[in-house]
Amino acid sequence: MIKIKKLHHSAYRCKNTNENINFYVNFLGMKLSKAFIITNTKTNRKTNVLHSFFSLNDGSAIAFFEDPNTYFNFKPQRDFDLHIAFEVSLKDLTLYLKKAKIFGIETRGISDHGFIKSGYFRDPNGYVIELTVPNKNSRKQTKEEIDKIIKEWSILK
Repeated sequence: MIKIKKLHHSAYRCKNTNENINFYVNFLGMKLSKAFIITNTKTNRKTNVLHSFFSLNDGSAIAFFEDPNTYFNFKPQRDFDLHIAFEVSLKDLTLYLKKAKIFGIETRGISDHGFIKSGYFRDPNGYVIELTVPNKNSRKQTKEEIDKIIKEWSILK
């Protein structure tokens, strides 16, 4: 039995919190719901980190750590390596694609994956943000179908 209730937040490094606010609040329309400065870790190590949270309508959040004193290799991520997907309506996806051009945000889409349609956007940290529209006519895979695909993949790779 699954005991995990829902995703509370997922956290990533960021280059600059103000750039994140521009992307996640001003572009995507999320709410900056919490921010605090961390000066000591639980092991009593001195640090200087800003932790910020951007909320979704379901109460979950995407969070970021701005840690200017610790090296992190920020680079444009490939979709297959790392991306973050949020659900929207088709009307809103179309609006975001238009809005991205105004904001000068790198974008791709709309890709039809069968069970979802997706648009892709590059955030200021190099992460790919995918906005998805579920296909209501898509049927769920059975456990047997999933097991067969995993078995085929094990042979193919």
